[in-house]
Amino acid sequence: MTDREGIRANAKYLREVRPIDPDEIYEYVDGSPHPAVVRQVLREEAVDLGLVERDDGTFVPAPECVVEPGWAPTAFPERYAHAFEEFLVEREGIDWHRGESGDRLRETIRRLKERYYRRQSVAYDDRVALGYGLYHLPDYYATVGYVLDTLAERGLVKTPLRVLDVGAGTGGPALGLHDFFPREALVDYHAVEPSAAADVLERLLGETGRNFHPTIHRTTIEALDLPGLVDDPGSGVSGGGFDLVVFSNVLSELDDPVAAVERSLDVLAPDGAVVALEPADLNTATALRTVEREVVSRTGATVYAPTLRLWPDAEPSDRGWSFDVRADLAVPSFQSRLDEAGDDPGAFTNPTVQFAYAVFRPDGTRRLAVRADPARHAKLADADRHVTRRVDLLAVKLSHDLTDDDDTNPVFKIGDGSESTGVFAVLTRETSLNEVLAGAPYGSVLSFEQALVLWNDDEGAYNLVVDDTTVVDFVG
Repeated sequence: MTDREGIRANAKYLREVRPIDPDEIYEYVDGSPHPAVVRQVLREEAVDLGLVERDDGTFVPAPECVVEPGWAPTAFPERYAHAFEEFLVEREGIDWHRGESGDRLRETIRRLKERYYRRQSVAYDDRVALGYGLYHLPDYYATVGYVLDTLAERGLVKTPLRVLDVGAGTGGPALGLHDFFPREALVDYHAVEPSAAADVLERLLGETGRNFHPTIHRTTIEALDLPGLVDDPGSGVSGGGFDLVVFSNVLSELDDPVAAVERSLDVLAPDGAVVALEPADLNTATALRTVEREVVSRTGATVYAPTLRLWPDAEPSDRGWSFDVRADLAVPSFQSRLDEAGDDPGAFTNPTVQFAYAVFRPDGTRRLAVRADPARHAKLADADRHVTRRVDLLAVKLSHDLTDDDDTNPVFKIGDGSESTGVFAVLTRETSLNEVLAGAPYGSVLSFEQALVLWNDDEGAYNLVVDDTTVVDFVG
């Protein structure tokens, strides 16, 4: 029997002295186990010992580093696409995209999209898991990194890192998380996935690096003993909780999403973050805002981004349909194969990256610490009082251009965290003094001077007219 404690003791001693070499320390362990056995034990104990494995096969203390922003994928990585297609071949045969198999998979994706559109629940059997992975692996891979960038830009993503991925699905967010961090970073990753999607997830996690340590919990978040997981000395997450909890495209499927987020906040490190992601469509994106507002009300957690509360003690109550849009991804081979073998071109490729998100923190940190000044700024909650007047205000840009016609004035959703009715900035005449409105990234805080407030009866919303009298500045 391997003397695991002997290996651990040697590692604890040597880690402060020099790199731990399995080819060296096996001689100092009872029974002199083979170096390969020592290496495997060190890999299994790496999280608890705080070690990373280097390319030369030695182990050293995990470096502490601050991860820099800059996530900009152009495609779903080929190694993951190849592994997923291998899984498809094993389950459906070499011609998985053709004949009866291809027809079944295409019909599965059609039903998935229809059920989501109708807000109906989905049962994830083996084929549904494959259809879900076929359609959503790439965009879910890209999305999680873009949201982490909002934290990284303030130096708030640090390693070693402990992650809980709730509703991990077929692994898009997991792979995005993996590639977001440097190879030498120690990441203790826990996935919660009760469905058949966990089989796909397990296969794809096999493509991750040696310092990314995955554990799959094949149960629901409601049934998982989260406090016990945090308190278990062997879990890797004892002594402070998880640094990051991710709910990726799962809140809309939970019976009580607010309670699930509350439970995750209970096991979050004091300086950790909860990231919630949902598709950009009206139903799921607005449902996310409802969850966000209830979580804030019930827990006192702070919304870090994107819907900043710029007025203390104010909360928004508008419909809240807000989502980000990023560059399209190249269509992976598995999507193009399935699409080309069917008779509905483009129905089974999904290059778009559009998503709604919310980031919560328990420590009060916000993406931007700026606040509106009642002596200088109008409040969007009071928009009705300012109709036909020009006002100065602070607001967050909460959409890209919502028009699809080059001949139409660009329109952008804005908010300051107090609005009860939708407010949209309409750029009627662009000048060098207001061009920031069109160019500012989603989630930016902007200052508006001399913007005209009007009521749009057709849309049941307020328009903030930005013309050649208006000055728009980038606050952050």
